[in-house]
Amino acid sequence: MPLDGAALGQALGEGPLAVHTTLCRREAPAFQRATRSSDDLTVACTQEQRLFTELSAQTEGAVPLEARPIRFVNLRETGGWGREAARATPKMAALLAAARLPDPEPVPTVTYRSAGRLLIIGPLDRAEALAAHLDDALQVTLFATGGAGRQERRHPVLGGELQRVSGWLGAFSVAWSEQNPIALDLCTRCNACVAACPESAIGLDYQVNLDACRSHRDCVRVCEAPGAIDFQRAPVAHEDTFDLVLDLRPQPAFTQHALPQGYLHLPPQAGADAQLAALLQLRERVGEFEKPKFFHYQQRLCAHGRNERVGCNACVEVCSASAISSQLAQQRIQVNPQLCVGCGACTTVCPTGALGYAYPSAAHQGRTLRTLLSTYARAGGRHAALLLHSQGAGQQRLQDWGRAAQLDRQLNGVPARVLPVALWHTASVGLELWLSAIAQGASQVWLLTTDEEAPDYLRALREQMDVAEALLQGLGYSGEHFRLLHARDARDLAALDAAAQVPPAATVRQPATFAVQADKRATLELALDHLVQQSPLATPPAAIALPAAGAPLGTVEVDRDACTLCLSCVSACPANALQDNPQAPQLRFVEKNCVQCGLCVGTCPENALRLQPRLWLDPQRRQPRVVNEQPAYGCIRCGTPFGTLKGVEAMLARLSGHPMFQGAAADRLKMCGDCRVIDIHTGQQPRITDL
Repeated sequence: MPLDGAALGQALGEGPLAVHTTLCRREAPAFQRATRSSDDLTVACTQEQRLFTELSAQTEGAVPLEARPIRFVNLRETGGWGREAARATPKMAALLAAARLPDPEPVPTVTYRSAGRLLIIGPLDRAEALAAHLDDALQVTLFATGGAGRQERRHPVLGGELQRVSGWLGAFSVAWSEQNPIALDLCTRCNACVAACPESAIGLDYQVNLDACRSHRDCVRVCEAPGAIDFQRAPVAHEDTFDLVLDLRPQPAFTQHALPQGYLHLPPQAGADAQLAALLQLRERVGEFEKPKFFHYQQRLCAHGRNERVGCNACVEVCSASAISSQLAQQRIQVNPQLCVGCGACTTVCPTGALGYAYPSAAHQGRTLRTLLSTYARAGGRHAALLLHSQGAGQQRLQDWGRAAQLDRQLNGVPARVLPVALWHTASVGLELWLSAIAQGASQVWLLTTDEEAPDYLRALREQMDVAEALLQGLGYSGEHFRLLHARDARDLAALDAAAQVPPAATVRQPATFAVQADKRATLELALDHLVQQSPLATPPAAIALPAAGAPLGTVEVDRDACTLCLSCVSACPANALQDNPQAPQLRFVEKNCVQCGLCVGTCPENALRLQPRLWLDPQRRQPRVVNEQPAYGCIRCGTPFGTLKGVEAMLARLSGHPMFQGAAADRLKMCGDCRVIDIHTGQQPRITDL
């Protein structure tokens, strides 16, 4: 592949870079010399990462990897192999610059502890066959769901009606009800009952099929000595804990897309490769394991609920691991870190930033994107398109794409203007970072998805893209800026290659230089401000309408005829967008703060509010504006204002037919609190100044 060491060095602010052709073979001494230096060391090869790591460890005088890690970056499949390889120098410089960035800041970890207690659920014959490959490393218990067991009993066997499987690696809870006449812990497997049953209602799983049984009770007679069969036995509830679960049934015990750590589902149709992978994974799941705590949560920003009403439920609905649950009574959500798989979809759809992605942080991700874009532009690149992909299957598709382009000249390969960005998960980055990338000079942002992503993730990403595209189109930036690409495996590489050959979209004239903030809304505002300032339109519109699904921006329309200024909406608003005025009966609204959660709409007793997703471009969106006001209602005795005219009139109208509020009692409704008490206790008409 073409490599211009001088141009790369200039773009990186260094002297000419030495270009090696066989660094992993006869030029290996050059690498060994580099390992002895304390300078940062980046190797533009991922194919031989294992070899270089071992070579560094074996080199005398090399700086230990703990003190100076070696960073690896792929330049070949991502651009060196393809029709546009000769024009890929700016991209290579950008990838090298990003590879040299420091690692993300460490975060708290989540710990799993497994002692190797494994429960295998499924037909007894298949369960016993798999247990034979595991019982030298794990403590195996079987839960029989039919099948024919071996005569030799090598493992404890449970049976009955499985009622619940919950938990995660090291902490699974299994509940079942033992309802069968045969008690497996008493059964000696003498097979006398199997032979004696005239209906063949007892199989070699040593359980009675009650649908086939005709109550001859021959089995009871032949089992008199061990006494394992009792048709009068009451159901017995059991519950036990396990560290690992292997489920062989056709349908898994969990319905979510992302299964808990330590739970493996191996249905009957699973092939030999899947079976081998499951066995190896189970054998490795003994000991103590850690993972990053991928999220952080700020309840004060959460718009999930107020006053026992649900507002925003986006994170609960999108989570593919069922790790997020509602705690409406506490006006919050709860995230189970043991179930969280770190996809980040919850942080992407969260309109307030109450849920944030912690590892890597938004600031680190923003620094990576800014480094890529600025280095690419400095090296002479134009119309950059960011290709966000996962570190797992997405990374593999990208490498397959580059390799296929080298072998098949019908494919173009990764275009020279496309900058790949590896993420833990494609759903971990959303609207505010995409728009920040456009504001910092990117022409387009594409997401490469595979079969890893849950359907709800794809839906959420499309919704976010629709909102982002509506914002850019409304500001006059032409072209398609956001695209969701999909590649299951090598069969889709031709379609992926064709989808990448699209013209660039319009972007800003002057790239922004702001840093991505920890506050999601602050980052979004910075990006919008720059995009509005750089808008190609001579006169931008007053407002840009946004799709209702996924929009984090908008206004609240107030029906002034219905609103009584009860201010229930003010107490319900989690973002301080709706405010009262202590000096006058007014309802004020700060549009910049509104997250379109809908809590105000659900709380309003008059049904006087309606959400309208939009981006209002008037500077007043940052200031409180009055959306409704009414005259004050003065006490009929002392004149003190104590409510709004419409509010008191609505109260009088509703209570006019009530027998408790007639005559003098009705007049008390028109009094302030002090005068009402005086009137009740004196029955006279003193003035407040007489007291």
